[in-house]
Amino acid sequence: MRLEHRKCKVKKYAYRINAILLLNSGYSFEEVAQIFLMDDDTVRRYLNIYKEEGVKGLMRDLYVGSQPLLNEWELKLLEKYLEEHVCLSAKEVCEFVKGSFGVKYTANGMTALLHRLGFVYKKPKLVPGKADAEQQKKFLRKYSRIKASKSSEDQIYFADGCHPMHNPIAGYGWIKKGTDKQIPANTGRQHLNLNGAYNPETGKAIIVECEAVNAQSTVELFEKIQQKQNSGKIFFISDNARYYHSIFIKKYLHKHRRIKIVPLPPYSPNLNLIERLWRFYKKHVLYNRYYKNLEEMRWVTSAFFKNLSNYKSELKNLMTEKFQIIEPEFSEIRL
Repeated sequence: MRLEHRKCKVKKYAYRINAILLLNSGYSFEEVAQIFLMDDDTVRRYLNIYKEEGVKGLMRDLYVGSQPLLNEWELKLLEKYLEEHVCLSAKEVCEFVKGSFGVKYTANGMTALLHRLGFVYKKPKLVPGKADAEQQKKFLRKYSRIKASKSSEDQIYFADGCHPMHNPIAGYGWIKKGTDKQIPANTGRQHLNLNGAYNPETGKAIIVECEAVNAQSTVELFEKIQQKQNSGKIFFISDNARYYHSIFIKKYLHKHRRIKIVPLPPYSPNLNLIERLWRFYKKHVLYNRYYKNLEEMRWVTSAFFKNLSNYKSELKNLMTEKFQIIEPEFSEIRL
């Protein structure tokens, strides 16, 4: 039995063998049940199976589910419906099934069925309704060409602005059952204006706090990037904001030829890596956190970006150059 236990790769089977070994060592049914967080009748049943069928009997599924109330064709129709619609509750799905197939389910029964069909309860993601999938694919081909042809001195930056409000963002967290957790909220509409650029090769961000994200703060950001990068081209990937086409920016770029603005397709924040960094920043700085004044929030924000290397392991998985293509009917991950 110990040999079978060492070879066993399925946790639930290993627990059953453990239970028999503990009984053999003198533990009572109640003690074994307490160790494995199960009832003692289950432990007795394992012993009876072992007596009748040996170790092989313990290493098989002991539960046979009941037959579903819906047939195979009806289950496929239900899956298709759920793929095209987002139901707010299991009760809503029950009503659809009853109206479509005349079959009555309880909310608990429907929840179990949905899990068996591979569905989970979570929020859908909001995406721009005007996104053009072909334009996104065209941009990614251009991005691949830039990466393939750039020299070792050339650097790529994903840029955009962020305007965090001086107010906590309520997020999910572990709160004791039956209680509420309160976070103070601020009055007024004070906020920070951040203009930033993220370099996927170095994993570093250059952030400018400004009065407004406009042509002037963008030039300030250009200056900071050039201070960090003394030579080579600067590929500046950004959205198509109006100020990028201003005379002020055009004159600046005419004098600083190594900066190349690479515009993203319209309605494509999914292709801008810095958008992920802004979300990460909000999660660590704003979610469920209260700051007495804007100055305190400014200090924490500045410290966060100065010490971005502290989050290296988390950002490694988040800031990958894998981009989601937003299409009218579905989304898929593209390299």
